Amino acid sequence: MRPGGAHPLRKESTAQPHSKPGLDARRAAVRLLAAVIDARTPLDALTDNEHGHPQFLALSARDKALVRAILVSALRHRCTIESLIRETLERPLPEKARALSHILHVGAAQILFLDVPDSAAVDLAVAQAKTDPRTARFSGLVNAVLRNLARGGGEALPRALARTRDAPAWFMEHLESAYGRETADAILAAHRREPPTDFTVKSDPDGWAVRLGGRVLPNGSVRVDRLPAPVAELPGYAEGEWWVQDAAASLPARLLGDVRRRAVADLCAAPGGKTAQLAQAGAMVTAVDLSASRLQRLEVNLNRLGLTAQTVEADLLAWRPDQRFDAVLLDAPCSSTGTVRRHPDVPWTKRPEDIQRLAELQSRLLERALMLLRPGGVLVFANCSLDPAEGEELVGRLLAERREVVLYPVRASELPDAEHFITSEGYLRTTPAVPETAGQLGDVDGFFAARLRVQE
Repeated sequence: MRPGGAHPLRKESTAQPHSKPGLDARRAAVRLLAAVIDARTPLDALTDNEHGHPQFLALSARDKALVRAILVSALRHRCTIESLIRETLERPLPEKARALSHILHVGAAQILFLDVPDSAAVDLAVAQAKTDPRTARFSGLVNAVLRNLARGGGEALPRALARTRDAPAWFMEHLESAYGRETADAILAAHRREPPTDFTVKSDPDGWAVRLGGRVLPNGSVRVDRLPAPVAELPGYAEGEWWVQDAAASLPARLLGDVRRRAVADLCAAPGGKTAQLAQAGAMVTAVDLSASRLQRLEVNLNRLGLTAQTVEADLLAWRPDQRFDAVLLDAPCSSTGTVRRHPDVPWTKRPEDIQRLAELQSRLLERALMLLRPGGVLVFANCSLDPAEGEELVGRLLAERREVVLYPVRASELPDAEHFITSEGYLRTTPAVPETAGQLGDVDGFFAARLRVQE
């Protein structure tokens, strides 16, 4: 079949179809997919329930959930979907046929990966194609391609998954350069799977594992493979008994040691998971963030949890506090490539130059954070990037240039549940390539952390 005309056995009408139930949700999905792929707009910004895209905000709660599920599947398996679409065409779609490509990807994601009736996915995609002047003449093609996927996807999908790697070329190259082919493939395989949800609980992890329908991890987090309800509707949420935090994200704060009654600065603190950890551990926390809205969300979270911290809206590079701190935690803004399991738009919205730009910012933030330490204090630098440019390489340059700054290596005895994530240099480096096993923390986001001291 050719991308230049209608299906040969089907005469297409140019009349605009009436609006159908579910059509607005598919239109929104296509519009948002275009914003991610063509404009590199983060998916979280588009689907934010307060400030998201107008087409998304106009939907019912049920349709919002459907749109997000469609987009997560379409992005998580983008290369696989593209491969299967190409198999049904005599020649590739024109490069300028972006709107058509997005309609096909949204339809294919529903057919191949979601519990949506094939007929509904096909009919709504065709209806959408007919209502868009850019794609109206291709509605027959949309019908034929998606019906072919519906008929043969059960057999073709496993083969396509086996031969494709669902990531842009630059991202695969960075992973292979950092970790080698085998580990890179394991990371990419993890990115295809729906991740579990981890909870940091204030007390009684065994009890909360029962109540939430999960299990206790070696680090004390509670893990639930599939949530039975939205987070805010789960037992213990309103009472402030726990907060959602990937088990890997809970490790950097532990590297500060005993923080009871110590003055601790949590820099770039929002949304506040680590702030809550430190406050729960008895620290006198000052939480600093540049964003007023994100800081407000942090305060809401702390109020729900019944925890307290001083909050400061400030640019860290310009902030001049009245005191220095016993300990500093800098969870720096980064490329977020360690969270692709949860945010599959990341590889498609970031570029290699973004990695370099963010690494330069992190270096400046780290230099400033070191100035906030009291003599003998400890700083933990962390981020959720998988790229060594934002981790090992950045810290290595700092240590080479600043002789008074020394690495305070992480010891296996400090993280017995995660000692396999400690590198030979004494850094903490987690990746989703490591599976969860009995007694071993695994199936976590990618994280990097280094602990530093300034010699007197």
